[in-house]
Amino acid sequence: MTASRPAGAQQPRFGSETGSDVVREPRFGSETGFVAATGPPETRGVTRDRVRMLVATPGELDHRVIADLPGVLRAGDLLVVNSSDTLPAALTGVTARCERVEVHLSTLEPSAGTTYPVALAATASHWVVEVRAPGPPGGVASWTDRTGAAIHLADGGELDVGQRYAPGSRLWTAQLHTPVPLRGWLADHGQPIRYSYAGAPWPLSAYRTEYADTPGSAEMPSAGRPLTRRVLRRLAARGVEVAAVLLHTGVSSAEAGEPPYAEWFAVSAATAAAVTRAHRVIAVGTTVVRALETTGGTAGTGWTDLVVTPEHRMSSVDGLLTGWHEPAASHLQMLQAIAGPDLLAASYTEALRAGYRWHEFGDTHLILPG
Repeated sequence: MTASRPAGAQQPRFGSETGSDVVREPRFGSETGFVAATGPPETRGVTRDRVRMLVATPGELDHRVIADLPGVLRAGDLLVVNSSDTLPAALTGVTARCERVEVHLSTLEPSAGTTYPVALAATASHWVVEVRAPGPPGGVASWTDRTGAAIHLADGGELDVGQRYAPGSRLWTAQLHTPVPLRGWLADHGQPIRYSYAGAPWPLSAYRTEYADTPGSAEMPSAGRPLTRRVLRRLAARGVEVAAVLLHTGVSSAEAGEPPYAEWFAVSAATAAAVTRAHRVIAVGTTVVRALETTGGTAGTGWTDLVVTPEHRMSSVDGLLTGWHEPAASHLQMLQAIAGPDLLAASYTEALRAGYRWHEFGDTHLILPG
């Protein structure tokens, strides 16, 4: 089904009328047509690759499903995925004052100078964490001062909180001690990070992409969840190349109105070469955009604090497959940088009208501005 901007539909309001320097973001109220995806589509009888996909090109909005992607892209295109795998990064603990808390590991502490393979094989490592109060699934955001707190975790695990990671942030620096190497201890005692919209305690397998191969993400790089091996095979048969970058995602809960924090990434020489020869580069998720735009499409590795805004001139990404983002999320600035304000507004108007689902188990948005 193809739709132009629907007649009579209200376009999401962007920014204000006070000047061109305002950040322009769609504003959604509780009356909008977005529906929270409270669980994996498989639980409602929809396979991963049959979730809806709104294809946005100038002048046209086309309602498809992810399984149609090989017919939408062209030979010579390059689809770049994030191969980071999801950690069971949610931990339940008790403070020295007998307060129950939920700890979300976010990223390794950049200044600690270690790597994910080393940290996951060790019994002591330095992390950036969020400490949440008890409540619904995932706990409740908390700004309680945790400076110097000792948090007791399962089976002898200990978390020693240092200081606030940044002024006003809910994130903290901390040292994590486990009686056995961290990766195995997390497998036994950690859970995937969930939030209050989750309809059930879905297992870690629900929070993994089918092609993930390198553990490190606190939360799933969710734009790639619908890409099944079947879709990837059909893309290859159509002459669409698939390459991977690595970016270990931190917690998303800190991004409501805040820029994302530094995350560890790697762009291989093979992926950089594929970017160079591609007709169009379509990133699967904002994490891929962040990695590729950090290096300009060349090979590189390290920590990136790049925030892509509408003023950013894209150097290596031509299109984006992504989910549907909340109005305060910094990711919307990146989407506007790729789509432009008019195409982005039309897309969100149509998605709201059609009741697209959002969050990590939701529907998708393919932006092809050129």
